[in-house]
Amino acid sequence: MVNSPREVIGSVLKYRGTSYNSNYIDSQVAGGKIAVQQNLALLANQVRLFDSTHYLKAFAIGDVWVAVGWISDVLPAVKHMSNVAVVVPKSGASLWADLWAIPAASRLETKQIGWRVRGAFPLIHQWIEFCLQTARALPFKQEVIPSASPSALESTLVKLPEELFKGKPSLDTNLIAGVPPTEILARCEFLEPLFEATLSDYEWLVTNLQKSTPVLINKMQHYMSSLIFS
Repeated sequence: MVNSPREVIGSVLKYRGTSYNSNYIDSQVAGGKIAVQQNLALLANQVRLFDSTHYLKAFAIGDVWVAVGWISDVLPAVKHMSNVAVVVPKSGASLWADLWAIPAASRLETKQIGWRVRGAFPLIHQWIEFCLQTARALPFKQEVIPSASPSALESTLVKLPEELFKGKPSLDTNLIAGVPPTEILARCEFLEPLFEATLSDYEWLVTNLQKSTPVLINKMQHYMSSLIFS
């Protein structure tokens, strides 16, 4: 399993029927922190290692039966394996997105940058529209890019020609063009910033696992301390 406090504790929160972004664990989760801590301990006893770099290597050599990770890691790896399924759980999963930003050169005294005037490039909106065209989503649908195009969330999925997949092993998955079924997607969430008090709850939960998984604890405690400091 990936070594991420938000993912590890978040998986327990989803199992308990609440959100990754729960800020009031004691009131939003049945049984409060104690119940989450107990489920977290049960989970830790079933996890071979918490590592965001090598977790799929353990899966590939058969050291573990199940790997919980990010789709950008998982899809490229399973192309070289057999008898493997990729599944988004019914309770939902975390979401992430690549973002484009238009930088503002606000500290420059002049409005002229080289040969053009400071500000958004005049063709930026046409460029974005071009990249969001249905035809541009083909690499996502063919799993050349291991994720989903934004258009897959908004439009009816276009069936690709069968010849594109001739000779390729079919993957057992509930993903369609990189997107889980609608009812599961509705339960998926972007990870939002947590309250400082909630970060303290996370640190408490991690500390209570110290005896069983010291390596995980050291990394998580460092991570949580950095978040609280920030």
